Amino acid sequence: QVQLVESGGGSVQPGGSLRLSCVASGRINRINSMGWYRQAPGQERELVAHILIDISTNYADSVKGRFTISRDNANTNTVYLQMNSLRSEDTGVYYCSMGLVVSPWPFEQTYWGQGTQVTVSS
Repeated sequence: QVQLVESGGGSVQPGGSLRLSCVASGRINRINSMGWYRQAPGQERELVAHILIDISTNYADSVKGRFTISRDNANTNTVYLQMNSLRSEDTGVYYCSMGLVVSPWPFEQTYWGQGTQVTVSS
């Protein structure tokens, strides 16, 4: 069984910073991609940032220059999202997602974490 566990959410004032972490565990043979999504109240879930196995990244326009996604070089099952210059519109539940090849299946499947709340408010 595969689990993705997020941590690092919380409340912060506008202009502040938070770092989210997500650790995957289970019978993982390969991680093809890692990403962070968020869902604000009453809105659809949207992509925030994405990193592929070749370490290429892409970001939502609204977070470019403020957020950074990275993979832990020592523990490659871990992905981070460094969020700086936070705004009220960044508020939402942040979900970790990974494209994984998991034993015994030879194909990639998408897995999700349970989500962590980020609230930006003065």
